[in-house]
Amino acid sequence: MGSVSGQVFALEALIALVLIAAAVLALVLQARYDGLRDARHRSLAAAEAFANAPGLESALESRDPTAVLQGRAEAARKAAGVDFIAVMTKDGVRYTDSEPDLIGQRAKGDLSRAVNGEPFTELFEGKPSDAVRAVVPVRDTGGQVIALVGTGIEVRNVSDAVGDQLPVLLGAAAGALGLAIVGSALVSRRLRRQTHGLGPVEMTRMNEHHEAVLHAVREGVLIVDADRRLLLANDEARRLLNVPKDAEQRHVTEMGLDPGIAELLASGRTATDEVHLAGDRLLAVNVRPTTDGSHGRHTGTVMTLRDTTELAALSGRAEVARGRLQLLYEAGVRIGTTLDVVRTAEELTEVAVPRFADFVTVELLDPVLHGEEPTGVHTEMRRAAMGGVRDDQPLQPVGDLIRFVVPTTPMAAALESGRAVLEADLTTAHGWRLQDPPGARETLAYGIHSLISVPLQARGVVLGMANFWRAGDSGPFEEEDQSFAEELAARAAVAVDNARRYTREHTMALTLQRSLLPRGLPEQTAVEVAYRYLPALAGVGGDWFDVIPLPGARVALVVGDVVGHGLHAAATMGRLRTAVHNFSTLDLPPEELLGHLDDLVGRIDQYESAGARAEDDPDGAEPGTPAPGALAITGATCLYAVYDPASGRCVLARAGHPGPAVVHPDGSVDFPDLPAGLPLGLGGMPFEAGELHLPEGSRLVLFTDGLLENRTRDLDAGLDLLRGALSRTSRTPEETCGDVLDALLAPEPGDDDIALLVARTRLLEADRVAEWDVLPEPAEVARVRTRAAARLSAWDLDEIAFTTELILSELVTNAIRYGGQPVRVRLLRDRTLICEVSDSSSTSPHLRYAATTDEGGRGLFLVAQFAERWGTRYTERGKVIWAELPLTAAELPAAVPMVDLEGLDGVDGLEEFD
Repeated sequence: MGSVSGQVFALEALIALVLIAAAVLALVLQARYDGLRDARHRSLAAAEAFANAPGLESALESRDPTAVLQGRAEAARKAAGVDFIAVMTKDGVRYTDSEPDLIGQRAKGDLSRAVNGEPFTELFEGKPSDAVRAVVPVRDTGGQVIALVGTGIEVRNVSDAVGDQLPVLLGAAAGALGLAIVGSALVSRRLRRQTHGLGPVEMTRMNEHHEAVLHAVREGVLIVDADRRLLLANDEARRLLNVPKDAEQRHVTEMGLDPGIAELLASGRTATDEVHLAGDRLLAVNVRPTTDGSHGRHTGTVMTLRDTTELAALSGRAEVARGRLQLLYEAGVRIGTTLDVVRTAEELTEVAVPRFADFVTVELLDPVLHGEEPTGVHTEMRRAAMGGVRDDQPLQPVGDLIRFVVPTTPMAAALESGRAVLEADLTTAHGWRLQDPPGARETLAYGIHSLISVPLQARGVVLGMANFWRAGDSGPFEEEDQSFAEELAARAAVAVDNARRYTREHTMALTLQRSLLPRGLPEQTAVEVAYRYLPALAGVGGDWFDVIPLPGARVALVVGDVVGHGLHAAATMGRLRTAVHNFSTLDLPPEELLGHLDDLVGRIDQYESAGARAEDDPDGAEPGTPAPGALAITGATCLYAVYDPASGRCVLARAGHPGPAVVHPDGSVDFPDLPAGLPLGLGGMPFEAGELHLPEGSRLVLFTDGLLENRTRDLDAGLDLLRGALSRTSRTPEETCGDVLDALLAPEPGDDDIALLVARTRLLEADRVAEWDVLPEPAEVARVRTRAAARLSAWDLDEIAFTTELILSELVTNAIRYGGQPVRVRLLRDRTLICEVSDSSSTSPHLRYAATTDEGGRGLFLVAQFAERWGTRYTERGKVIWAELPLTAAELPAAVPMVDLEGLDGVDGLEEFD
């Protein structure tokens, strides 16, 4: 609407629209007024007619006026064409109404004029609806007002009647508006032809745009008409295409343009960023058709041109650089994902092929492959990895020893200089060909033609060599490729060195750990044992286990875990295992043993922390203050169990460790709820023990948390899997270990060590155990010897009867004289003969050497001389002194002095107690 013709047209149309709208509004208002007036007349006529109807007075005087008049009123309403007729009392209470619900209700509004005898009409607004209402009085024969009649037409029905006339009014208005618009259009058409639809401002702006396109825009523009003749060419198009000055109105094929561009313009087809050569310029060309805006017919073609010669060169170099940066980034992410030397070398080949080279070989020094420091000559290396676009390459395979004996080879030159060496054309590389003439001929015949050799160096030390090869249609390596190969090899060398050092530390830690773990299980008959130990993939950890025979045919089962990995964890594990062995010789209850172990760990942490602080700050070290970097043992856990095959009783205590699983002979699996203690080294809380009774053939399963938990599974899920694996019946401990690992290590091992110990319980037969109570009388010693001799005879152990009687005499005599009642003797026939004498005293005996003039003090000395082992263990109600003897006389001490056993009875002073 910016043109003159448009403005005139808009003004005329607006005036016509306002006039027509005013006329329509006036007609609508007039129609509404006429409708309301008609409604008043009709309502008043209907009311007066019904009020003067014969019989109305008698109906009103009847007993039920509603029953008489309701039907008449409805018939009259329909005949009169009104919406309601209501007969009312003078107070306005309805006798009849078109809505039965309103009968009996008082009519709204002021009815006083009708009550006074004056008929009237009004526009009533209220319930039940807005209406034009007439109210007329009903008179009796004496002229008195006895009732009222109200009739009316609802306002919405009057409005509907007006609305029925709107289509006609609107149609007339639309016709008038159309005539006005046609007239305005005819007036403005002539103006539009003269101004082309533009006003003065637009005409000025169009001229400015035209000048800018012709002279200022740095993009070429060509406009041709439908006959392919040039209409316009701006300055940039003339420069890029060398268009002649008099080229206007010439055909595009007659202007001397580049054939490709001339053909494109002549064809009239659409093009987007097509690249065409124009002399030495590389042009990006776009072609679009033009149309007549008013008629839509094709009027010609517009071509735009951009000079992309320099941009293409820069883009090519930028794309190459971007690809190299992307490859280096991928190398940093993909090389060194594992701490394995060979796998790291393989990852280098996978990154470089095929985006940088067609084939890659990696050679490493033999010590590097084994995790050791690089030593020896650099002219001999082991091929560790190879990768390529094809599998049939003629290069030496992985595992071969590669020698660089000719100093002029690219490999030897690279090792000598420490920099990458480029051989762009291997056909002229005489030193390389002298290294292995047959292999060189085969390689060239295969199509390999270019090589870059780069030493793998880290910390200034040569680890190996990487060779990048190109073959076939791949272009030869260039100098830019040489620097890129060095960068790629440098990143790979760091990863290889990290893997080498990890391999060395892992090997050392694994060797240390294996030396500290049990190399075999001790001989014992209490349980049948099998075990498994699996080190973590990420490094050696501190999980451990042990089986320790105890006096009285008992056995201790131990499983522990030291948090962390590496040498420190392995060494800590060894220290804890040794401590448990030492404490077990004291034959302590499990909860007391863990208490001593907890105290030991706390003291070790304190001493090491104080020592580390003293080294860092000798003057400022404070005892008991942890030093930064001190290697503490906190985080160690342990489960200690003692099983007695004579009673089937198993006592267990744990320090922050998962509880065991118990598999009953029928295959049911329980996880006993044992008292939980804090991990070792935290201190402050005593440990509690739990007791289990294990029938013969039960399996006690001890494990570390690495068996249950991993990255994809929590503890509860691990326990469910373990329960399922253990529920199989009639499985040996070895088979049970296999079942558990198969179930819980699938699909892949976890990140932590795993220690698993499975013990199937045995019980000593009743005929291999003999027990007697001893009365507090010296004569009981002889009776004990007699019973013992009889039992040994029944066990076919007569040859050790004398030694056994001697030991029992000493132990029973001491228990009677220095111990407390009750005194009890027990003999166990196991791998050895075990003699136990228990009493209620907690006083501990000790061994001493009696002088020649002493009358006593030789009792325990004799026991120590003739027994294989002896000792004391404490119980809840006293102590047990025990001694073990071999089952044959050949294993007894060489010379046993003859002693008068009868003479020992009643002798005082054979033993001393603390």
